[in-house]
Amino acid sequence: MSSEPITVLHNRRIILGVTGSIAIYKAVDLASKLTQAGALVDVIMTASAQRFVAPLTFASVTGRPVYTTMWATDAGALPTHIAHVGLGEGADLLVIAPITAHTIARLAHGLADDLLAVTALAARCPVLIAPAMDGGMYAHPATQDNLATLRARGVIVIEPEEGRFASGLIGKGRLPETHTLMGHIRRALGRGGALAGQRVIVTAGGTREPLDPVRVLANRSSGKQGYALAQAALDAGADVTLISTVSVLPVPVGATFVVVETAAQMLDAVLQHLSGADALLMAAAVADYRPSAVAAHKLKKTDQTAKTRTLTLVRTPDILSEVRDQRARTGWPRVVVGFAAESEDLLRNAQEKLQRKGLDLIVANDITAPDAGFAVDTNRVTLLDAQGGVEPLELASKARVAEQVIARVARLLEKRG
Repeated sequence: MSSEPITVLHNRRIILGVTGSIAIYKAVDLASKLTQAGALVDVIMTASAQRFVAPLTFASVTGRPVYTTMWATDAGALPTHIAHVGLGEGADLLVIAPITAHTIARLAHGLADDLLAVTALAARCPVLIAPAMDGGMYAHPATQDNLATLRARGVIVIEPEEGRFASGLIGKGRLPETHTLMGHIRRALGRGGALAGQRVIVTAGGTREPLDPVRVLANRSSGKQGYALAQAALDAGADVTLISTVSVLPVPVGATFVVVETAAQMLDAVLQHLSGADALLMAAAVADYRPSAVAAHKLKKTDQTAKTRTLTLVRTPDILSEVRDQRARTGWPRVVVGFAAESEDLLRNAQEKLQRKGLDLIVANDITAPDAGFAVDTNRVTLLDAQGGVEPLELASKARVAEQVIARVARLLEKRG
């Protein structure tokens, strides 16, 4: 995971409550990653949590005092006599990870017997909890009733994962990995963003057109820019559907994920989800041609003297043209963004595609640049809009490029009411 600051987390005050679980080692990594991302992390440790990890560990990764009792931090007295209340009132988000069955029960019944419980009662921010417990404890009716009570009060519950516990048992109760926890935190903080309430479709990756059961015609698209766009839209509060040919990248938490392979499958998926969508960002690199026939068996080198093989190719569906026609009939989606990966005449080719496909915005990038385009983590693009505007963006991470594209989409949607 990159240590680049994450916009939705930058300078946000997050209280991380930590309870007594062997999964606490993941909370240390979470505190570190949140801090690297620019968040201000105040850790509250219960007495049992301190039996697993010393407060100094969290202080070392956050650079901030760790709160250990109602009356003091690990370094001494609380900064004010009401700090145990002020912690909750001044936070952007309260995260308790891991949270044990015991602490879940205390919160459900409104107990105020330690600093973490008092903070949860005083908090005016969203509360997110990540249960972690052994064996059948998570499935026990008492735990499920307590979780139902907390959900009814608006608490966000991150479902634990299936796996092996320290006890040797296997079941549901493992704390998710840091990437997943970070995704839920980003989702919680982005709920009121510029795209709150909007439905966004993002396509990603390069399509693969089968030649036989073994071989495909493909392209070099890694899907990284498309995934970054999906994450940026989630950070802005959107309801995101990610249609991708790539399944090896971590799926942004909160996105509806649809896996496809060919151009025809991508067209079907796009049209299936298009009704009522506010924006479509067509970042996928879709093949223009496919083999006219797919061999039922692997093509063999039957003639050892033959030096060439002739393939007959036919056009694949033009997804953006289909979207343009459907949009003319239905009005959906309200905004369409295309992408132009070019090796020559970048602006001219992008402008022609913008007009021909009826796009509102096109993101053009020169794939011959070694630090931009396919596979790498950076990109240098130019944004062209339907009104003739041209905005070159400096070389940046694909995450930063995605944020700027999403900001333009949000402004376009706002203008259209």
